[in-house]
Amino acid sequence: MIFVTVGTQGQFDRLIRTIDEWAGVRGRTDVFAQTGPAEYRARHIRVERFIDPSEFRRCVESASLVVAHAGMGSIITALELGKQIIVMPRRAELGEHRNDHQVASARRFAQQGRIVVALDEKELVERLDRVGSAEPAERLGGQASSHLIDTIRTFIDVEHTPVENRT
Repeated sequence: MIFVTVGTQGQFDRLIRTIDEWAGVRGRTDVFAQTGPAEYRARHIRVERFIDPSEFRRCVESASLVVAHAGMGSIITALELGKQIIVMPRRAELGEHRNDHQVASARRFAQQGRIVVALDEKELVERLDRVGSAEPAERLGGQASSHLIDTIRTFIDVEHTPVENRT
């Protein structure tokens, strides 16, 4: 199953429309989308406006692919469960969000090689068509890396050491 999610903050009809049209053309019947308050009415995919957090997690667990907006909850859950994720960020210039923090977040995760990013509908279709050849995603650990813990520990130690005692 391909699980599509737009989160709960508002509609993202551009993503849902692209997925729905792609599924129709490709004859895909295995797509389920959480659409939020969408105005677009899908014709080729199963949809639910909202699902509760436990159902969301079950959908991600059973998905072979997750397609999502660039929301941290969606990205982190997919990575935690080792699911390949294609992210299409909401864009402020299209009235989909207040600013372009989702574009910045998506690019940062993509630089790390953890997610696939599609910045527009054409790229999304191209990424979806290549899904069969993709490698399974590496699971994001449930705990912070030792490097991150050491960095935070050093920061805390320095911040709590009186200035005159710092080396």
